[in-house]
Amino acid sequence: MKIPTNLKHKPVIVAENYEEVDGKYAYNSDAKGLSLGLAQWNDRGKVDISAKVWRHTGGKWSRQSEELPLHRVLDLAILIARSKLYFKDAYKYEGLYDKENPQIDRIGLQGDAMTVAVCEDNQMIAEDIELFQQALADGDELLSERLRTLSRILKEAGY
Repeated sequence: MKIPTNLKHKPVIVAENYEEVDGKYAYNSDAKGLSLGLAQWNDRGKVDISAKVWRHTGGKWSRQSEELPLHRVLDLAILIARSKLYFKDAYKYEGLYDKENPQIDRIGLQGDAMTVAVCEDNQMIAEDIELFQQALADGDELLSERLRTLSRILKEAGY
């Protein structure tokens, strides 16, 4: 499906067949495309690039389409990778995390650090962390394939 070019987000690089590769939703996804382009929140003289997931209801483009600044997309990738690494050894903890120290990591970014931690404010954390771990394990093939691809491309780019 062709991504619209007449809306506020201006696509420059597109993946218009995303519904065919959307993980476990492949071939049955409302996410029809991904794009990198000029952000919809740009003001005159200020240009930001954003990533957008284009969702389609079957009849029209959805308001649930998401647009994110590129650094947030990368921050999410960092969070996913760090979470996968954490859950490799989480079985060592009763309840899958250290209740005395729920912080998993502090990842240095921009002179500060992003704190990665188990969300103890979630009143259902005991149940939800088990469901999360199971879903992460169930989706391991899809996530690992994408992380290996990202790793390969980053290495090719010199990172």
